[in-house]
Amino acid sequence: MSVQFGTWTVDGGPLDLRHLEKVKAILAPYTQGEDRAYIRNDVGILYLPFPTTTESRHETQPHIARSGDVFTWDGRLDNGPELLSDLPDALPKNRTDVDIVAAAYARWNTDCFSRLIGDWALAIWQSADRSLILAKDFIGTRHLYYTVQHGQITWSTILAPLVLPAKKTVWLSREYLAGCLSFLPAAHLTPYEGIHSVPPASFVSLRAGNCAVQRYWNFDANHSIRYRTDTEYEEHFRTVFRESVRRRLRSDSPVLGELSGGMDSSAIVCIADALIAENIAATPRLDTISYYSEAEPDWNERPYFTRVEQQRGRTGCHIDLGPQGFFRFEFNSEAFAATPGASCASDPGRRIAECTRSGGNRVILSGLGGDEVMGGVPTPLPELADLLARAQFPALAQRLKLWALDQGRPWHRLLWETSRGFLPRLCVPVGEYRRPAPWLCSAFVRRQQAALMGYPRRLRFFGHRPSFQENVSTLEALRRRLAWSSLSAPHRCEKRYPYLDRNLLEFLCAIPREQLLRPGQRRSLMRRALRGIVPAEVLARKRKAFVDRAPRMAVANEWNRLVQADQPMVCALLDVVDQPLLLDAMRRAREGREVPMIPLVRTLALECWLQHLTDRQLLPGVTAKQQETTALLS
Repeated sequence: MSVQFGTWTVDGGPLDLRHLEKVKAILAPYTQGEDRAYIRNDVGILYLPFPTTTESRHETQPHIARSGDVFTWDGRLDNGPELLSDLPDALPKNRTDVDIVAAAYARWNTDCFSRLIGDWALAIWQSADRSLILAKDFIGTRHLYYTVQHGQITWSTILAPLVLPAKKTVWLSREYLAGCLSFLPAAHLTPYEGIHSVPPASFVSLRAGNCAVQRYWNFDANHSIRYRTDTEYEEHFRTVFRESVRRRLRSDSPVLGELSGGMDSSAIVCIADALIAENIAATPRLDTISYYSEAEPDWNERPYFTRVEQQRGRTGCHIDLGPQGFFRFEFNSEAFAATPGASCASDPGRRIAECTRSGGNRVILSGLGGDEVMGGVPTPLPELADLLARAQFPALAQRLKLWALDQGRPWHRLLWETSRGFLPRLCVPVGEYRRPAPWLCSAFVRRQQAALMGYPRRLRFFGHRPSFQENVSTLEALRRRLAWSSLSAPHRCEKRYPYLDRNLLEFLCAIPREQLLRPGQRRSLMRRALRGIVPAEVLARKRKAFVDRAPRMAVANEWNRLVQADQPMVCALLDVVDQPLLLDAMRRAREGREVPMIPLVRTLALECWLQHLTDRQLLPGVTAKQQETTALLS
């Protein structure tokens, strides 16, 4: 993922060139290549390349168009050939993605953004009218941050240079912290007040004294696909899924596929192997990386990813995550972690980085999103809500009976759960899974209730199909997850997500819900369509078990450090958690008693990150409180 950075002195004052040198030093670990710059009086733009395709190695960025507009583009344009048919023939023969994007912007202005299919982040400095456009792809696979402070507009695809060079106290966003403790923060937020993230499917227009955010694309709720037979749905799915994987194999270096042994990652690897065998994939080779833990009895993935390796005739990189798995609370003291979602300084993380270096991999394929969009969550409620909203009562009664038998629950209970989705939130008791953690401060819970409950939405009885509304909510949750994670300098790889392809998601949103999920047939469409492609053992496996032992061991290890510490927790000093209640929850987790594990793990991860900020003296107010409290206790 190439890096963009820019700064603009709105009042026309000169640039601070020493500041740009500091920024270059911060960004250097994230790229491979010579940095390039565009500097004109009050505007400075940096581009640090991390090429992953043959075309990107021929790009010259910042790209200056004939109009004088300056473009920096980090991304992969999947529909370049289709766009070319509507663009002038004046483009160079060895045209790159940024050439096509600049030509599209010249032709359609900001309307072009909805036409750009792929993973991308784009910044356009318009010198003629002195304005800035920042835009991001529809799902938010790339990051793009900006801040408007003290007559200075600064933007970057990496958050660190917006935080570190100023060497000043940062003010944390309480809403962001609440999101970290529940269903993840909204995609437009960052941990810092005054620093914003460009929302997915949106662009930000910045002029002197004016900042406007505008959405450029939405899913079409009126688009529906209806076939007569299951076979037609299966053929259509295979077509769009193969195309999604093929787009993400566009790389001039070997691609690394995460192979967990689950259906999502296995399907990606098997389809990629077929495309490479047919000689229609750009990458020279597909490697795999698999994670396992011998200490976790309910998480034995080895038989499944080994079966896929047997089918492809190649053994990948295997990493034992140890008894704690991925549940670790530590950050590298030498590298700045700008967000709680940054990769921690763990031994498995270092081994993953070593695997990518030794294999020469610059691209990683991830199965993120497959469980959410392919019917991996076995809930019949969206399908039943569609029937209820359309007053199709005979069909509703039939499906209620089938689902009640399948799930072993009374049909009237399913009907109530379906109906309450349409009720105002105040009329519905908060479910256990949405209830804020009991160790959070009551005042914090009152002020940040929406974020702590995951920004719940009431289903509208009239209008779009309830299942479509649920699909949109699911994709918003995935956008939050992508925004929460951040690029780490040691892991210099571009992540690509085949299940988050726009054309694939449009297809999945347009077909009947019962194609994805049927009584007794979780992931029905996927299992049917990939029969004979993915090993039968993987297609037939049950849903992965919840990993419980690893987070409990991680909590136990953290307990020793926190109990022995002389200073109070940062979360407590910020009035986010009640420290005695949190320590009690940790003690019960160590003893194997019932406790909400996911909120507990997230609370400890947030505390570790806040301590990381404190150690870097970015929260001096917290340090002063710590010293004061320690003095009182002593």
